[in-house]
Amino acid sequence: MRHEILLNFTPLETRVAVVEQGMLREILIERATHRGLVGNVYLGKVVRVLPGMQACFVDIGLDRSAFLHAKDLPMDDSNRGRPIQRLVTEGQDLLVQVIKDPLGTKGARLTAQVSLPARHLVLMPFATHVGISQRIEDEDTRNYLKAIAQQALEAQGIETGIIVRTAGDGQTSEDLEEDLVYLKRVWDNICIEQKAVKPPTIVFSELPLTHRLVRDQIRRDTERVLVDSQETFVELSEFACRFMPEVAPLIQHYRGDRPLFDFYQIEDEIEKALARNVELKSGAYLVIDQTEAMTTVDVNTGRFVGAYTLTLEQTVFRTNLEAAVAIGRQLRLRNLGGIIVIDFIDMEDDEHKRQVLRTLERSLDEDPVKTRMSDFNDLGLVVLTRKRTRERLSDLLQESCPQCRGTGHIKTAETVCYEIFRAIMREYRAYSAETTTVIAAPSVIDRLIDEESDALADLEVFIHRPISLQVDTSFSPDRYEVVLS
Repeated sequence: MRHEILLNFTPLETRVAVVEQGMLREILIERATHRGLVGNVYLGKVVRVLPGMQACFVDIGLDRSAFLHAKDLPMDDSNRGRPIQRLVTEGQDLLVQVIKDPLGTKGARLTAQVSLPARHLVLMPFATHVGISQRIEDEDTRNYLKAIAQQALEAQGIETGIIVRTAGDGQTSEDLEEDLVYLKRVWDNICIEQKAVKPPTIVFSELPLTHRLVRDQIRRDTERVLVDSQETFVELSEFACRFMPEVAPLIQHYRGDRPLFDFYQIEDEIEKALARNVELKSGAYLVIDQTEAMTTVDVNTGRFVGAYTLTLEQTVFRTNLEAAVAIGRQLRLRNLGGIIVIDFIDMEDDEHKRQVLRTLERSLDEDPVKTRMSDFNDLGLVVLTRKRTRERLSDLLQESCPQCRGTGHIKTAETVCYEIFRAIMREYRAYSAETTTVIAAPSVIDRLIDEESDALADLEVFIHRPISLQVDTSFSPDRYEVVLS
């Protein structure tokens, strides 16, 4: 399978597009103003113990206390099965790691079973077993990797748990040992930092998105990683050469005249991923509705009426098969998590139902995020649960529309500002002009003057021309114009 990674970098925002067989599969976005917290390690303080929920809240320095369940505390034979009130106490200092970012009104989700990833291994300081990635299925390969991983632990005299990642397949004991030495050094530094600070304090920061993609996203079939920033290209190349030299040749600098995401039509795909309706090639379509409680997916035949030789059942079956493939892609692309209810078009044939479920299952197998799927229930619905660790794409890029009192969504002022910056860069590369004028709604102009003022000033220096701002009260919050003169 042809696998490419495209990286669009600006000082304010990093965007990563994962492309398979020429089709956008995943979009990852990290903004300088609010980086994700997953992977960060904190020295926190227990502020409340909830025996009825077998959980506690921990202050790690955020606006809201974070949630820690008893099952996410380190366990051994001496404390296994004990209630949480006998494991932690209010006011206790606790080393914790974020496993889920704050979402909506919910605080971050924590674990006290810290894990530290490298390219080939994951170090688990509070465990003792050796595990192998579930994606490595061959039993002989699993046994071999377990043996050389154990050798690496013994060679370094380290008594902790490790997991061999999918990228560890094909590596030698020496390769795994290099990762192990690096991870042990990281853990030792965390332990030193933990003793030197007072809670709540961060003691380890996860790598930025640019570096995580090199560590986590590159696969055996990855053909290249295209980076549109010269500075970021050099930085990632040096990082890869130092820690994972086998992937360094894949990192390439994009030098095209058109912006990277424009040239590969990623911008258009992002717009489609924010739409409620998803058009299918046959003329059928999906309707995806998102609420705080769940996501619903409704399958409709639309313009697809089938060939004259097809029965109604066959037409419906073909539509559902096409929808099953599309749904797997949309869940990953939009980063939809939690409960997902799919309303396929009703089918009478049980074999058709089984084939639709198998097709959906294969589509979900391509998703690295864990998803569980039910059979068709009595109402003809299929229910999925997909692990949620970060914001949905729509939540990141959009907000509730004030005109319709929350029943629709528009892009946030922050998202529109970043679109404006990219539009200015496009115009700068394509045309020569003396001045640039941005016309937009009051909320967008206010943000450009306030929160984005430094970025705007840097952009003026880069394009060697002034940028003037003009308010148009008739513009909707997500409409803007860039005028050259």
